[in-house]
Amino acid sequence: MTSEPAARSLFDEALIEETAKKSGLVWVRGATAPAARPLWHVWHEGAVWLVGDGPGEQPLPGLIDGGEAEVTVRGKDKGGRLVTWRASVSEAAPGSPEREAAVAELKGKRLNAPDSEEMPDRWARECRVVRLKPTGAVAPQPTGSLAARPLPTPATTRRPVPAALPRLLTRRRKAK
Repeated sequence: MTSEPAARSLFDEALIEETAKKSGLVWVRGATAPAARPLWHVWHEGAVWLVGDGPGEQPLPGLIDGGEAEVTVRGKDKGGRLVTWRASVSEAAPGSPEREAAVAELKGKRLNAPDSEEMPDRWARECRVVRLKPTGAVAPQPTGSLAARPLPTPATTRRPVPAALPRLLTRRRKAK
């Protein structure tokens, strides 16, 4: 007969693993980060693995080796929160077998890489590979809104359409 806490722990582990495997994006807030950031990842050997902090790669703010992070996994269908859990952060040493195995998995998930064949070598030279291992139970679902201001970014939204553009477009149609 299993006790209730042990059964709950197995359920939590299964929930974390299945949601992380099926989602291509997790929201991670490191110990010193002001807000959670969306990061692409791969689930490998019981943990979420991330690559970043290099040129052209995702930033990993607040993820300090030996620290903690909060990971939120969203659903693919509606994008809503499925589960939130605490994780211990560890950085894989360059050349270690665990890093090589994780990089092989990450390479397959990296979209739009300019140098897909040289990518693992570039990651070894310029990037961090970080492991987020679940440390405890799933956090309870929040009550109320968790809306926050967007993080500052150099990206811009579309500017208003110039006033003359509609006239220019209609002239082209008439000319044909």
